[in-house]
Order: sequence, then structure tokens, then C-alpha cells
Amino acid sequence: MTYVRQNDFGTPAVSAEETVTLTIDGRDVTVPQGTTVMRAAAEIGTAIPKLCATDNLKQFGSCRLCLVEIDGARGTPASCTTPVASGMVVHTETPRLQKLRRGVMELYISDHPLDCLTCSANNDCELQDQAAAVGLRDVRYGYEGENHLGLETDTSNPYFDFDPSKCIACSRCVRACDEVQGTFALTMDGRGFASKISAGLASDDFLGSECVSCGACVQACPTATLQEKAVKEIGLPDRSVVTTCAYCGVGCTFRAEMRGEQLVRMVPWKDGKANRGHSCVKGRFAWGYAQHADRILKPMIRASIADPWREVEWDEAFAYAASELKRIAAKYGRGALGGITSSRCTNEETFLVQKLVRAGFGNNNVDTCARVCHSPTGYGLKTTFGTSAGTQDFDSVEQSDVMLVIGANPTDGHPVFASRMKRRLRQGAKLIVIDPRRTDLVRSPHIEAQHHLPLKPGTNVAVLTAMAHVIVTEGLANEAFIRERCDWDEYQDWATFVSEAKHSPETLAAVTGVDPTELRAAARLYATGGNAAIYYGLGVTEHSQGSSTVMAIANLAMVTGNIGRPGVGVNPLRGQNNVQGACDMGSFPHELSGYRHISDGAARKLFEDDWGVTLDPEPGLRIPNMLDAAVDGTFKALYIQGEDILQSDPDTKHVAAGLAAMECVIVHDLFLNETANYAHIFLPGSTFLEKDGTFTNAERRIQPVRKVMSPLNGLADWEVTQRVAQAMDLDWHYTHPSEIMDEIARLTPSFTGVSFERLDAEGSLQWPVNEAAPDGTPVMHIGGFVRGRGKFVVTDYVPTDERTGPRFPLLLTTGRILSHYNVGAQTRRTANVAWHPEDLLEIHPTDAENRGLKDGDWVKLASRSGETTLRALVTDRVAPGVVYTTFHHPMTQANVVTTDYSDWATNCPEYKVTAVQVAASNGPTDWQEDYSRLSERARRIEGVAAE
Repeated sequence: MTYVRQNDFGTPAVSAEETVTLTIDGRDVTVPQGTTVMRAAAEIGTAIPKLCATDNLKQFGSCRLCLVEIDGARGTPASCTTPVASGMVVHTETPRLQKLRRGVMELYISDHPLDCLTCSANNDCELQDQAAAVGLRDVRYGYEGENHLGLETDTSNPYFDFDPSKCIACSRCVRACDEVQGTFALTMDGRGFASKISAGLASDDFLGSECVSCGACVQACPTATLQEKAVKEIGLPDRSVVTTCAYCGVGCTFRAEMRGEQLVRMVPWKDGKANRGHSCVKGRFAWGYAQHADRILKPMIRASIADPWREVEWDEAFAYAASELKRIAAKYGRGALGGITSSRCTNEETFLVQKLVRAGFGNNNVDTCARVCHSPTGYGLKTTFGTSAGTQDFDSVEQSDVMLVIGANPTDGHPVFASRMKRRLRQGAKLIVIDPRRTDLVRSPHIEAQHHLPLKPGTNVAVLTAMAHVIVTEGLANEAFIRERCDWDEYQDWATFVSEAKHSPETLAAVTGVDPTELRAAARLYATGGNAAIYYGLGVTEHSQGSSTVMAIANLAMVTGNIGRPGVGVNPLRGQNNVQGACDMGSFPHELSGYRHISDGAARKLFEDDWGVTLDPEPGLRIPNMLDAAVDGTFKALYIQGEDILQSDPDTKHVAAGLAAMECVIVHDLFLNETANYAHIFLPGSTFLEKDGTFTNAERRIQPVRKVMSPLNGLADWEVTQRVAQAMDLDWHYTHPSEIMDEIARLTPSFTGVSFERLDAEGSLQWPVNEAAPDGTPVMHIGGFVRGRGKFVVTDYVPTDERTGPRFPLLLTTGRILSHYNVGAQTRRTANVAWHPEDLLEIHPTDAENRGLKDGDWVKLASRSGETTLRALVTDRVAPGVVYTTFHHPMTQANVVTTDYSDWATNCPEYKVTAVQVAASNGPTDWQEDYSRLSERARRIEGVAAE
């Protein structure tokens, strides 16, 4: 599309059953009751001048530019704060109004730089537009006298500048920080002429303030006061394309604004149904990795990992890859090959990789990082509800009265949705947080959790069983719902189990470390507080009892009747942008797309008839099984698309040993990552900006990904996989990802109504989309569960085999930070490193003092699996006995210390519980210092092999 601003209606839309008809400038208009005059006028294309008003913020009424005349009313009220009334007659353009507006605008312009022609916002400035709209040609007051023109620009933020000389004190940035983001970092200091925007009390500049760089203030600013540095460097965009963010599972819709082939800025799309016009620092600003110098743009091959890389053309790379795969299959058997799909790639690309493995390699040895994070979600929810996905859309939170957040840190991991949660909490909803750390949701500006249960890592099942004990024994169960919707016999068995005295909060306190009184109060609030929704993350799934915890969560929802309507439900917060899609597309060794077991003959026949091959009915190997088999000498080749398993998977030493034992490792990625140190073939990948396709977010929302620039490597990822398949003699001839989606829809019951044409027309669809739900399914299990009756499952608490002891007395748990994403491959190549240049180890002051450690000291972190070094951050956010770190920087190699324990049902690694010891260290190890000196590109060029 060409560059056109998205319409701004001035004030938010209103939902009301009753409507009002009024007349504006001689035209009748009917709008919902409660709509403002400004919004009503905009609905019929009448633009009333405005500066302080914008449709993603509440009406404010400060600029006095939007004045109107209303028959029978005194004065000239502000249209942004005046609600419509039946029969109202409004005039938006009269000589009186024109005079008043010009006078107001004169005052603004008299204290504003007269540099429009050289200003970077020229032709993209609302002040400029409104000056023209009111017909201002001169300023009677002159431009002399006291003014704000000499104020210094704050350039501290790496992504945008703050120029106070151009500020008109409209407060839009302050209101956006409050109402949209909920950080409350900005304030309006002073009064009258002394009024000025301040970045809070913590600092004199934006970088040092509490600002989280979500971009809401920049988007709200009507002048060049707050503006992206990229606009100043590149110029204004000349076209735009609406696409979907490739970071977390929220799935924000953005308008990529381009100047030629250069991306100027990412602006959150107001019609995006997942983000509703908001963004975070990653999606809004951290896209520079797409054109980073570290990107590998030419295929590379080498015979041995001890050899330097050799750049080749695409044809040679594909021919070499196919010849190696064929050689290994002939020598070791077809079971010696496998593939790994990516949760960062599109549905179409993921579907092709699993198809390559099944139809080309002749086995089911396909796995995905989605299993490494959220496979217990699929297993647990399919068992209890019948569907391997969350139950609600994000809008559902607006109707929640109680939110229970367990094992998730939304403000860091899913910040845009966290802003919506915080808004609902400020409106009066109650919050329960179950987490070993005191996350920002527990207490931050204008919100505070009613209950924080700081459990010991690994005891999720025990805490949830204790909550169930309270609900059942105190008569808080919703018996009518259970009898109508669930299996009554199974419920009785479960209720008997949780009612046992050994499952009381008091008895389990010794195990969980949670105050029984607080736990009882939290259980009562969840059961009786109204619409109650559960949100959970990797702190639930990445445990040896991850599947049990998911089923325990489902039990709580069913016993209280909190399922099957807006405002309630069980909601997994997916970590990566397409974790849900990777699962949907059949990336597991035992499942075809749509979660149908490979042993299901009818399902298998659909694929066999469509693909013209015979599929193996036996499940294949998971990633850890592939690595085990490689060490044993029976697994020899692996195609890895978009994953850095050496950094992201547990027990790094075991991963390295497995990769080193293989004869052909193909890495298909953007950068020469840690796994590529063990690769024989490197196929350059493409970013989300360089291809078409779809992502599926945490609310099952299928959204279009649209190409905004040409692939720097020459091929989109789906084309690379197709060329590999063709080199292996598979008859694939897709010409566009829409054809792949047509195949997915043909073979996957929950996607039968999905097509690129529909997505272009409707923006997004939430599966299932089929004959039973032609318009999609925002809320699941309305009126009944997919499986028929809800299944209560007895979830015994089984302590993890990973135990603390004299040698390793502390428990390590891991997580993410706002400014970085997953293993940091993308965000470390952006200015986001300004906020988080290294992983830190959070340790409680008591534990630090006992070890003679101070804030900022280098420490050795050791477990039974390995050790690494990093700096300490002494904080009471973690409880005594618990330490915490992130895993965004490969120099830290946090997974060196994690174990190979995993979930009993899915093999999801137990990242969240590792027994460790922390001791003082002299600094980073030799290999860490070597790593910090050599960039990945330098290591490639110099041919440095990994040790």
C-alpha cells in the first residue's frame, strides 16, 4: 500500500446498545449513546481540528481547538468532551469558531520553532496540519519575548529523541504512558508557562528513567517533540505494509513504514486485534537485526567442523545437502535423519519442514522448540478439555474480575498484554500471583496483587492441589457446572483426593514454603471473586511435572466453573511468536497437523493421498532422543531451521556431544549461532520482514505476515526448504505461501476455513475455523467441552529428582527480561543491549552476605551438570534459597548448568529447577573472555572452531 496515515477519530469508540441520532453540519448521524461529538463527526468524515485528542486515549479537553457550536447551548463546548444527545444540532465551522481556533493556534505557534521546512516531521506533524486547517497565516503576537525555544534535546534513548522546544504541553505522551502502557513514567511538571514534560523522578533523561520505551508516547505526540531517530536519519516513509511482529506470543499487528527498501519505523496498527494499537520496545524498535552486519547472506559448506567455512552459491549448497542426506540414509538407514522446526518461522515454513521429514526423510523424527517450552500445555489441555490450546481471546481480560498468574512474568515476557492486564487491575479486578520472584505485577504503580504466593521452585502441583483442597472442603465448588459439563464420577474421585488432610495448605506449607493463610485466602478469592481467569507461562510447563501442573490448573477452572465464557478460562502465554503455530502444524514426532496421532490410520491416509507417499505409523525421535542416538552412533543428520539448540536447550554439554557426533548438521538461520559451530552446511535465513506467511499467537489467532522488503539472501525460508526437498527428488512446486496454507487447510480440520484471501479481508481468524465455526472461535468450550465432558485428573505431587544438598544448597530458576527475546539472537543485535548488556544472577541479600558477595561481583554458578560465571545482582525480588538468571547472552551459557530432567509426559526440559551453588569468582572464564573478543562473524571468517 502507499503511505496514508491511519484514521484518528479523536476519542475512543463506545459500545452501547442504545443509539443516538443528531445533526452535524446539516447531516444526520446515528452513533452509540455516550459517543463524543468529535467522534460522531469523524464517523461521517468531518474532521474537527484537534491537538490534545486522539482515539486511543480518554478525552481530555485541554487544547481548546475542537470547539463547536450547539443549537440551544451556551458558549462553544469542546467536541472531545461533549457527549452526543438525541436531536442535537452541531455546527463545526462558523466564523466565530474559525476566529477562536485561529487565536488558539496563534498562541501555540508563538512559542514553537519556525523550522517546518527543515524539521524532520515536516508533512507528518499534526500541529502543522491543524495550523493549515484553521487557516492560520500570521501570528499577531510576534515571536519575541520569553519562550521555550532554547531547551536542550534529550537524546539518551537509543530509539527516539525528546525535543522540549517543540512541546505544546498537550499531555498526550503522559496520558499514553498512564492509560495505554501503565508505567506512569512521564509527568507534567509545573504550571502555566513553566509546564514541562518530565521523565519521572528517577532520572533527568529518558534512558535512566522508568520509561520502558514502548513507543506509546512517541506515537501519541502530535509534533516532533518525541520522534524516532530513524525518521531523522532516513526521512519520512513513502509506503507502508501491515504485518505481524515476530517476537513474543502476543502477536502484535504493526504497520511497517518504508522508504524504498529501508524500514523507517514500525507503528502499532490500531485495528490489530491482539495489541489494539499498542507495542513494546522489541516490536516497536528492535528490528535493526534484519540488516545487521552479522547476518549471513551466502550459503556456506565445509566437510568438517574443524575446517573454515567456504561460501558457495545456492545450487551447490542444495546439491551438497541432498547428497549428504541421501548418503547417510543409504549408509545408516532412513531413521538416521531428522529435522527441527522453528517457533519463529511461519506456519507455512514449519509445515514444510515437517513434511520434508515425513515425506522426504521417510520417518517422523521431527521436533520443535515448542516442545521445549509449551508441550505440557498441549498434553494437559487436550487431556482435560480436548483441545491443545488456550481457551480465550485477549479481549476476554476486560471482563475478568480475578486474575491468577502462575509461572509467568507478563510485564517482561508479554508486555503488551500485561498493559491490558494492568489497565483492568486499575479498574478494580483482583490479582493473585504465584511465583518464586516478586515480579512487577506483584507491585508497581497503581496496582498491587491481593496475594503473592512465593512458592519454592518445583512445587506448583502442591500449591494448586492445596488451593483445590480449600475450594472443595469449604464448599466453594460449582456443583451445577460440574454436573452439567464434567464427568461426575471422575470429579468425585478427584475431590476425594484433594480433600485428604495431607493436601491441606498447612500440611503442604513445609513443601511449598507458602503461608497457609495467604494460600487459603487466594483460593477463596479465585473461587468466589467473580469471573476468574488463569494465565500461566514457562514457570508452569518447564518442570518435571509440567503436564501435571497444566492439568491441575484445568481442574481449578472446572471445579469453579471458570471456563466457557468471556472473562475466565485457562490461558497459556506462549513465549515465542509462533509457538502455537509450530504445535498446530505437526512439529511433534507423534502428531500430524491438528494434533492427530501419527498412528491414526484415517488421518495418516489423508496426508498419504495428498502427498503421494506412504507415512511411517510409528512416532519418531524427540530432540533429546536424537542427541542420545547421535552419541550412540545411530543418528547422523539433522536439518535445523531457525533454532539455536546449543544455547536454548538444556544440558549444553550433552547437546554439543550429540551435534559433534553427527556427520551432517544443516543450520538454516539468520546468524552463525552457537549451534552453527557444529554445522557442516549453513543456509541463510530470512526475517519476518522479507517473506509472506502467517503466525498463530497465544490466543489461537492466525495473522498475516507480509513481505515488506526483498530477502537480503535472495530466498524466503519456505523457498529454501522447498529447494532442499526438490534436490532430494520431491515433486514440490509451490509458488507462494498461500498455496501452502491451502494445503494446510485441506488437511487440518481446525484450519479448513482459513485462506490468505480471508485473512487479507478480515485481518485475522482464531481457530478452529471450519463449518462448525465459520467465523472462528474467540472463546473455546462454550456450552460444552471439545472432548465432550471435562475430565478431572488426579495430580499427585511428585518432587523433582533434582534436589538441593550441602554441595548445591540453592535453587536456580530462569526467565526473561523485557528488552531481550529468547536466546537474544535478534535483540542483542539492536540497541536493546543498552538496557541489558549481560545476564545477571539475582541473589537474595542473606544468601549474598553468607557468601561474602556484593552487588556487581563476579560469581561462579555451579551445578551437578556444569558451571559458568556471571555478575551478581543482590535483590530481595527472590526469596532466600532461590537464585534467578536470564539466558539471553551466549557468553553466559546459562544452560551449561541446567540438567537433563524433563516433564514426565512430554520431555519438556526442567529449566526452572536446578540445584546450584554460588561462590565468589575472579571474573569470566577464559572461554568467555575469548567469546567476548570475537564476534560470530569474526569467528566465521577466521575459521575458529568451537571447543
